[in-house]
Amino acid sequence: MMTQEFEDMVNRISSVVLGKKPQIRLALTCFFARGHLLIEDFPGIGKTTLAKVLAKCMGLKFQRMQFTADLLPGDILGMSVFDQNTGKFHFHAGPIFTQVFLADEINRATPKSQSALLEAMEEGQVTFEGQTRPLENPFFVIATQNPLEQAGTFLLPESQMDRFLMRIALGYPDRAAEKKILKGEGADQAMAELACCMAQKDVLSIQAQIDRVHSSDTFLAYLQDLLEFTRTSADFQIGLSPRAGLSLLRASRAWAFLHGRDHTLPEDLQHILPWVAGHRLRYRRDLGGIPKDRLVEMFRKVPVPV
Repeated sequence: MMTQEFEDMVNRISSVVLGKKPQIRLALTCFFARGHLLIEDFPGIGKTTLAKVLAKCMGLKFQRMQFTADLLPGDILGMSVFDQNTGKFHFHAGPIFTQVFLADEINRATPKSQSALLEAMEEGQVTFEGQTRPLENPFFVIATQNPLEQAGTFLLPESQMDRFLMRIALGYPDRAAEKKILKGEGADQAMAELACCMAQKDVLSIQAQIDRVHSSDTFLAYLQDLLEFTRTSADFQIGLSPRAGLSLLRASRAWAFLHGRDHTLPEDLQHILPWVAGHRLRYRRDLGGIPKDRLVEMFRKVPVPV
């Protein structure tokens, strides 16, 4: 049963990222749904550690880039370098050419550098000097972001935010988990001892099976009702787009499959909804985001099919 395999993965990862099983489940759901993940929280919470352990658990190649104000698009994508021996320019691939790419503190880079990720995240390819180069499969971007009230941060444009399937926050560890960290039972030793959870072919197989998870007409009607609610409600500046609807569908299918079902239920959609829709919606009366609990309360106005 996929349910047991899923929980085994969660347990292995939680041996490194202590006390964060709900967030680990969401991160794995995002990964298997072929999405990209944005983790927003304060420094020192474990965002980078989660990205590293996900890559190691899946047996995938990993590259990390620290985003800074002076970062250039070529630093991410690569650049052409002149070879004096051949008299020709040769393309040197940037760190984006990997399977799990960590954009650490993405909102410390300028919007120009942030936009270098757009094509890669949407189409799984990079176009440079008129030539298109495909990225590896699977390809998963994990970006960490500091809260905007911190100095030296830039607001991610809406087009960039929309490329992330989910946005989650880790939060501070509970007392039991923090005690283990303080006693030296944290990430370093557990990371070194962590075994690979599956082969790359297994990852691709799971992603292909998720694509075949059935969603009934009733389920799709409920999804459309939720989308319509955001577009007509006076609470939101702008409603969810068709791309957001597809993201909700993919995440629901992944959540259903990882919990042992070949079909989606309204509960699947309800569970992943705040994490998929939250970063795509804004209150009409101000520019702030919407807290998870408030968002859940607002969506309860949409009738659930029986």
